[in-house]
Amino acid sequence: MQIPQKVFVVTGAGNGIGREVVLTLLARGARVAGVDVSEAGLAETARLAAAGTRLSTHAVDLADRAAVDALPDAVLAAHGQVDALLNVAGIIQPFVRVADLTHEQIEKVMAVNFWGVVNPVKAFLPHLLARPEAALVNVSSMGALAPVPGQSAYGASKAAVKLFTEGLYAELKDTPVRVTVVFPGAVATGIATNSGVDIAGHDQPAEKATPKMTPAPLAARQIIEAVETGTYRVTIGSDARLLDLLSRLAPRRATEMIAGKMKSLLSEPARHSAAA
Repeated sequence: MQIPQKVFVVTGAGNGIGREVVLTLLARGARVAGVDVSEAGLAETARLAAAGTRLSTHAVDLADRAAVDALPDAVLAAHGQVDALLNVAGIIQPFVRVADLTHEQIEKVMAVNFWGVVNPVKAFLPHLLARPEAALVNVSSMGALAPVPGQSAYGASKAAVKLFTEGLYAELKDTPVRVTVVFPGAVATGIATNSGVDIAGHDQPAEKATPKMTPAPLAARQIIEAVETGTYRVTIGSDARLLDLLSRLAPRRATEMIAGKMKSLLSEPARHSAAA
């Protein structure tokens, strides 16, 4: 797919990789509908872009199905068509064990990361299918390839995105819609802050635990290149590529390796004794 003059819907447009995707698409001549729950984040993206009417912003909670169902009409009113949907939005969980997570925290992660992909796909897919060529990109995570202690609910949500996207690829391979799943490794974004997560007692948040991080603009460029080429699967960063390989060749070893590396970021589990 050629980028100029096409209309892209990008979720997570108010910060991080999503913002960089928006800015890069606009710089290359596209029109963009930026979607995010944060009005302030969208306003900053619009200020940085200075793209006039080529950028429309839509403050929407992606877990709110009714609000997402209303998005296509707003995008069509602003741009006249929809050629691609890029689901970039996502949050992490508090960096604690499952035993210390509340049901509400788990539900929030699933609502944003999984339903926040399903809802836009359901809303925009009929419009994508009506185009002569279209693209659908869902951002999963390196955490979907092997478990990260302290991010078990997050990893489960991103694994759901992985399989959902692979299923869409199979269903849509004979249509005009090219489907891509993306697995970023550690990317330099403010995902902990934007997720409302305070990882107390540690100098660095979870997304900075890996020493080599991919700059967000580079991650955005790789996602856009996948749109251009119709690539099925993208791993971003040497850490994601290594884990992708290791998780398939030696899954138990991958699990234990990550557990060892992340051990210092988790406090010792509480030990409870049964009442006599």
